[in-house]
Amino acid sequence: MNDLERLRVLLPHWIEHNGEHAQEFRGHAEEAGPAREKLLAAAELVEAANAQLEEALAQLGGPLEHHHHHHHE
Repeated sequence: MNDLERLRVLLPHWIEHNGEHAQEFRGHAEEAGPAREKLLAAAELVEAANAQLEEALAQLGGPLEHHHHHHHE
């Protein structure tokens, strides 16, 4: 597996984990008091980063399933 193929395996995982973190930030924002706005802003920034990662993945040809690591929703 070359470097670009490896990225096509890794990027979907990074995107998924970022999405989970953004949801967590939003979920905890209401209890964060004075830090609420910063948590919401962080969630937006993570989602913006994901948009860039999704474009990068598309430019590389889309997700590449690793031959011995499958997990589906």
